[in-house]
Amino acid sequence: MSLFEDLSWRGLIAHSTDPEALRKDLDDNKISFYVGFDPTAPSLHMGNLLQLILVRRMQAAGHTPYLLVGGSTGLIGDPRQSSERNLNPTQLVHSWGEKIHSQVSRFVSFEGDNAAKVVNNYDWTKDLTTLDFLRDIGKHFSINRMLDREVVRTRLESGISYTEFSYVLLQSMDYLELHRRYDVMLQTGGSDQWGNITAGVDLIRRATGDKVHALATPLVVKADGTKYGKTESGTIWLDPLMTSPYAFHQFFLNAEDSMVTSYLKLFTQRTCEEIEQLECQTRYEPHLRAAQRALADDLTDLVHSVSDREAATQAAKAIFGQAELADLDAGTLTSVATELSAGQVEELGELTVLDACEKSGVFDSRGAVRRAVKEGGAYLNNLRVTDVERPLTPQDLLAGNVMIIRRGKKTVGAIQVGSPKRDNSSTAPQSTVE
Repeated sequence: MSLFEDLSWRGLIAHSTDPEALRKDLDDNKISFYVGFDPTAPSLHMGNLLQLILVRRMQAAGHTPYLLVGGSTGLIGDPRQSSERNLNPTQLVHSWGEKIHSQVSRFVSFEGDNAAKVVNNYDWTKDLTTLDFLRDIGKHFSINRMLDREVVRTRLESGISYTEFSYVLLQSMDYLELHRRYDVMLQTGGSDQWGNITAGVDLIRRATGDKVHALATPLVVKADGTKYGKTESGTIWLDPLMTSPYAFHQFFLNAEDSMVTSYLKLFTQRTCEEIEQLECQTRYEPHLRAAQRALADDLTDLVHSVSDREAATQAAKAIFGQAELADLDAGTLTSVATELSAGQVEELGELTVLDACEKSGVFDSRGAVRRAVKEGGAYLNNLRVTDVERPLTPQDLLAGNVMIIRRGKKTVGAIQVGSPKRDNSSTAPQSTVE
C-alpha cells in the first residue's frame, strides 16, 4: 500500500484538508511536516504516543518531521472544556519542555536526507512585541469565527480568559513560522486539535497565499466510547518514573478483545497479514490474549526497551507464582509493588502474617483472610499461608522492603516496609497473568 492508503487502512486519518491533494503529496512527493507538544506536565502521555507513531511512519516514508515543543504555548495552555487552566511558572514549563524534547527525540531519526528537527516556539515568540503580534497575526483572525469554536462556546457561560481565548493565534503562528522557515506543508495532531490546526492552515493562506495541509488522527476510545489512555487513578505516562514499564505493559495487556485489532493497526508496525492472524486468534482463542500480548510487547519495546519489557513480563509471571520472585531485581520488584495496591508500614515490629494480608488490600477483612487460609488460597511471596498468627521477620521481605500477597490465582497486592510510595500519577489496571 502507498503511505496514504496505509494510514487510511490503519484508521489514522480522522480529518484532513483536501484528501486528494494530501494523498498526492504524501505518495508522490517528499514534504516537511510538524506536530506540536505543549509542556503542561513533566512527561508526554498516551494521548501523545499516537502522534509520535504517526511521525515515525511518515519519516520512514521519506518525509521530514519537525517536532515542536511549545515553550510559549505551554505557558498559556490550550483551553479545556471544563475550566480555566492554572498557569505554571515559566521556569517550570521550560524544565518540562527540556524533558519533552528528550522524550520526542527518542522516536525519530536525526540522520539522513529527511533528518528530524526539534524546535521550540519560545524561540520566535520571546522577543515578539504585542503590537507586532496584533498587527501581523491578529489582523487575520475573525472574532466571529473564534467565538464559533466549540470549546469557546462551551466556556462562554462559565467564562474564558483572553489568554486562553487567544491560544489559537499562537498555535496558528507556529504553523506560519515553520512554513516560512522550513517550508513545512503539513501539520498533524489529534482530532481535538482540529480547530487549531485548520486555523493555522487559514492563517498561512491569508498571510502568504500558499495552500498547505492538515491531518488529524482519531480520538482513541474504548468499546464503550470513553477515552482510551487513562486508568481510574490517572494518566499513562511515557516516563518510566511516572508509569513503570510493568504498569505500561499491563495497561496494554488489558486491552478489550473488541478493540485490540484497531489498537494494533493504530499503534504498531505489524503488517496487515500479521494483524489479521492475531485478530483470528482473538476470535477463536481469546484466552491466549495473543493480540494483547503483541500490542503490549511492541509498545513497551518502543517506549521503554526490550530489556524493560522482558523484566515486566517476568515480573507478571513471578507475582502469579509462575516464576521466582527472588529472581526479580530490586528496582523491578519495587516498581511492581508500587503499581499493585500496596499497603505501607514503617517497620515490621510485631506484625503478623494476618496483619500483612489485611493491609495489602487483597482481602476484605481479617475474617476473609482466615477463610482463604483455611481453603488454601492465601499466599505470601508465592508460599501458601498456613499460620496467620506467625510474626513477620526480615526473611519475609523481598529486596529488603517488599512482600507480595496473593489471594487465589489472580488477585495480588503488596506491602512496602519503610520506604514511601513513589509519587505516581498512574497505577496499573488489574494485573493479568502472562
